[in-house]
Amino acid sequence: MADSLQNPKPDISAYYQTRAAHHAVVTSDWLAQAQSAVSIQTNDDVSSGSDGRVAPTGGGTGGDNKTFSVIDEFNSWRKQPDLAEAVAAIRALAAVIRASQATTMMELEIELKKASDSLKAWDATSISLTAGCDLFMRYVTRTSALEYEDFNSARYRLIERAEKFGEISYKARRIIAMLSQDFIFDGCTILVHGFSRVVLEVLKTAAENKKHFRVFCTEGRPDRTGLRLSNELAKLDVPVKLLIDSAVAYTMDEVDMVLVGADGVVESGGIINMMGTYQIALVSHSMNKPVYVAAESYKFARLYPLDQKDMGPALRTIDFGVPIPSKVEVEKSARDYTPPQYLTLLFTDLGVLTPSVVSDELIQLYL
Repeated sequence: MADSLQNPKPDISAYYQTRAAHHAVVTSDWLAQAQSAVSIQTNDDVSSGSDGRVAPTGGGTGGDNKTFSVIDEFNSWRKQPDLAEAVAAIRALAAVIRASQATTMMELEIELKKASDSLKAWDATSISLTAGCDLFMRYVTRTSALEYEDFNSARYRLIERAEKFGEISYKARRIIAMLSQDFIFDGCTILVHGFSRVVLEVLKTAAENKKHFRVFCTEGRPDRTGLRLSNELAKLDVPVKLLIDSAVAYTMDEVDMVLVGADGVVESGGIINMMGTYQIALVSHSMNKPVYVAAESYKFARLYPLDQKDMGPALRTIDFGVPIPSKVEVEKSARDYTPPQYLTLLFTDLGVLTPSVVSDELIQLYL
């Protein structure tokens, strides 16, 4: 287990090592349509898991005698390319309950807490991983009524809740895609930054709905994640133009809106995201262009950064293509903080929210 917990490159965020592999404006109609769009599940989906996938066998939940490891289970889920890191953690924690040999609720809760702490320690810089684990613990164990049931019944209810939470989290991306469609209009130009699976899902849904729009993708240096997104959009026959990161202000007069993802949504309503998001938001704000954020609710974190340095560093390697003298210092931070005043709306699976409502939603999530 100790070996499994080791980050292969402890000086670099594990997230970035693996990345490249009180006013809501939502209406009940939108929510109903979104829920309806994602609730069509076949019997086959149900039999193979809530998301239609066969559960990995790496965690020892089957009939073998292999010692269960929550990290191995987590890494097994992470191999699925469309599964977010936080959802993989949620699936792994659900497997902890199924594999547990505990005989009391207290033992099981202690076991879950240790597993959650192990996952969070695997990459302490990943905001979504920490938030997903914390929300799972709150959602699954939030009621004291379980203490008054016999243990087997209580354990069964915990497993039900764990599976339900995993299902809700898995569907989040599709719900966000549906809720955001009214904001994408024919003929618009959308600027995106880096690669985000939820942003790709939003744009993919718009293309499937026969909307005509074009996308400007920043290159996303130094890992060039924008190249990946532009390739995916080209496969969908969406008109796309690739920009160098420093060309954002130059092209902003052609842009109708900015759409970005988020590594984490913080209590202020601001976001922590890939380096460069803050400067794009500043340029957009100065030119009166709306900035929309697409983020799943499991990325809502109990953090309140006051400035750019008020959060743990998430470092990544940077290759400039030429040798850098040892006396030259290189900024390796992978993300920045965008304050809420530079954001227009957040598209989430809880609804379309203004930044000011995020703190209220966080209170509800963690109650």
